[in-house]
Amino acid sequence: MSPMTATDMPPRYPRNMTGYGAVPPAAQWPGGAKVAVQFVLNYEEGGENNILHGDAASEAFLSDIPGAAPWGGQRHWNMESIYEYGARAGFWRLHRMFTGAGIPITIYGVATALARAPEQVAAMLEAEWEIASHGLKWVEHKDMSEEEERSSIAEAIQLHTEVTGTRPRGWYTGRCSVNTVRLVAEEGGFDYISDTYDDDLPHWIEVDERDQLIIPYTLEANDMRFATAPGYTTGEEFFQYLKDAFDVLYAEGEAGAPKMMSIGLHCRLIGRPGKAAGLQRFIDYIQGFGDVWCPRRIDIAEHWNKTHPPQRFARPHQMERDAFVAAYGGVFEHSAWVAEGAHALELGPAHDTALGLHNAMCRSFRRASEAERKAVLVAHPDLAGKLAAAKRLTVESTSEQASAGLDALTDDERATFTKLNTEYTTKFGFPFIIAVRDNDKASILSAFQKRIANAQAVEFAEACRQVERIALYRLKDMLP
Repeated sequence: MSPMTATDMPPRYPRNMTGYGAVPPAAQWPGGAKVAVQFVLNYEEGGENNILHGDAASEAFLSDIPGAAPWGGQRHWNMESIYEYGARAGFWRLHRMFTGAGIPITIYGVATALARAPEQVAAMLEAEWEIASHGLKWVEHKDMSEEEERSSIAEAIQLHTEVTGTRPRGWYTGRCSVNTVRLVAEEGGFDYISDTYDDDLPHWIEVDERDQLIIPYTLEANDMRFATAPGYTTGEEFFQYLKDAFDVLYAEGEAGAPKMMSIGLHCRLIGRPGKAAGLQRFIDYIQGFGDVWCPRRIDIAEHWNKTHPPQRFARPHQMERDAFVAAYGGVFEHSAWVAEGAHALELGPAHDTALGLHNAMCRSFRRASEAERKAVLVAHPDLAGKLAAAKRLTVESTSEQASAGLDALTDDERATFTKLNTEYTTKFGFPFIIAVRDNDKASILSAFQKRIANAQAVEFAEACRQVERIALYRLKDMLP
């Protein structure tokens, strides 16, 4: 195997397991709302698998037929009839429910289904509901080639525009492939994409030069669980689950961290009377609160784009080695090899924050030999020593020592530090190291006097811990 060059990129992990972390951004929903409750109605009836639609078999997904399976080369009369109920009866029951409550919703509209439903589309438009794209057909995308899926996306947009009068601004495939989000983002015309289930708030992703907003969706606060196991069997169960989810999110909003609650609905499922009763109870329940926002998804997208616009920065896990080392080689004092070792690890989006990159750099430091780690300790300057007096510290060390007042010592204090530095270095073979940002002059002197009595191994471990602590502060100055 040939040696790695400066331009080679080690393995990178693409999944983002960090998100907003422990402190999510303040959503700042309109009117100071404690939670945004967003209803989606999936309109798929007439776009499902059917040999009439050119498919190889009948539909088998999300119906009230237990254990349904595709019928190859045949029409499944019962399945078709269930889907037809959604269009003929379920849609209109839900239309009356939401317009009666004054709640605008988002339609996930399968383009071929919308084309077969002119009266329903007219009603959606009259109610000023958002009609987002749910793809060309209600079929799996996972087995499509990239080119086939790209073509299907383009055809869905074209047909959607013809049927509704405007192109869709939101997209949700549902039965998507690993390429779907990237391909839809590359199309370039969508305010948001919802083919993720990864958060309670919108977030941005970068797809080449495009900043793409993601508004996550839900598969649990979703009536699809009337058709899956384990799932809901009564409208009351559905209501209770939605109420519990709402109550938790509302409480978080009252505590200062408002979130978004997505609710997924299907005309042929929740449109049945017994199931619809649970949805009606939930609507009645949340309308008893004065600080709940019930927007369309496009309203959330516009709000988030205005309130939390995308912010690009050089992400460590995407940087070539030379640029990475140039940026982070000084985090461990005069020890660029620590950054080189970190870059060679399997980095990902989780390492684009101060805490994340600190973890990778500490791994590089900890896996080094004792002699290599001691060299890092030796590279640190004495506290308030000769280098400080000669103004030859690194910028980082100068600032850190100044933060604890070590740049303004009295003659007696300087003499004390000089004496302790000499005794400590003579005993251990490296200078006394402490994260001065955690301390002041008094606590530094106290730690100095206590630690000088430590055994060699104990103090070596403590000095290494302090080096890592200093590195974390430095990274917090550089990264989110």
